[in-house]
Amino acid sequence: MQSSGHRFRDVDHHPLLSSEDDFECSSANVEVVDRIWFIRDGCGMVCAVITWLLVLYADFVVTFVMLLPSKNYWYSLINGIIFNSLAVLALSSHMRTMLTDPGAVPKGNATKEYMESLQLKPGEVIYKCPKCCSIKPERAHHCSICKRCIRKMDHHCPWVNNCVGENNQKFFVLFTMYIALISVHALILCCFQFYFCIREQWSECSGFSPPVTVILIIFLCLEGVLFLTFTSVMFGTQLHSICNDETEIERLKNEKPTWERKLRWEGMKNVFGGQPSFLWINPFSGVRIRRLIPRRMKGGAEFAV
Repeated sequence: MQSSGHRFRDVDHHPLLSSEDDFECSSANVEVVDRIWFIRDGCGMVCAVITWLLVLYADFVVTFVMLLPSKNYWYSLINGIIFNSLAVLALSSHMRTMLTDPGAVPKGNATKEYMESLQLKPGEVIYKCPKCCSIKPERAHHCSICKRCIRKMDHHCPWVNNCVGENNQKFFVLFTMYIALISVHALILCCFQFYFCIREQWSECSGFSPPVTVILIIFLCLEGVLFLTFTSVMFGTQLHSICNDETEIERLKNEKPTWERKLRWEGMKNVFGGQPSFLWINPFSGVRIRRLIPRRMKGGAEFAV
């Protein structure tokens, strides 16, 4: 039970709990965190699959429609290596964003035992989330899709089927950056392809028939423009949030900072880790191969890294 000097406040502004009030959560409801993080949301899973299919479509058109039929060996080789490398980095960043715990607060930790372990000072206010029954840290927000409180939650993105938070913001930034780069590259290759096909015979510039080639390239151009617009805006927004140490939710709610801000380079180093290096743009940094063991928890199995 709480000591009389402590105050326990609900995030939905419910009345303060006094020392005579009981906790709604018991130690039996405290979750056991699993080893793989994956949100089982139908809309998010569909969006994630669509993202992969669109990237793979772009790779197919660039490789088999534009580069392989080209008579210039070095043109095909260099552009093929660059485009496919960027595609692998983009999809790897997408996977890391989707399968990384964004900073979920343990469910059901608002228990008597946990409160006593905090050794709170008299008069200190603590916030509890009534939806996941957990002590809510500063700058954490509850996500109704993930059904968890997420530390430094920026937003929930259905295209990566996950929240963007404290632990996976780096990978989300890399995902938007690499998608923007392959979009630019694809649009440039489309322009060159149209130029080559107009200058020469359409039947010789591609292994497909002229009508099919035109349709495939036009659809790729539309995809490239849409992806470039969306990801470049998200990339710029994320960098602005990092440099100002302010999440999108905090900006929209106009929350006054009660924390010590890490501005500009300090914020970048905090998100990407350490001094500027190759690791900043490497989506494979910190990868650990673990044995996957699903564990029992209230509400069924949940997957987390």
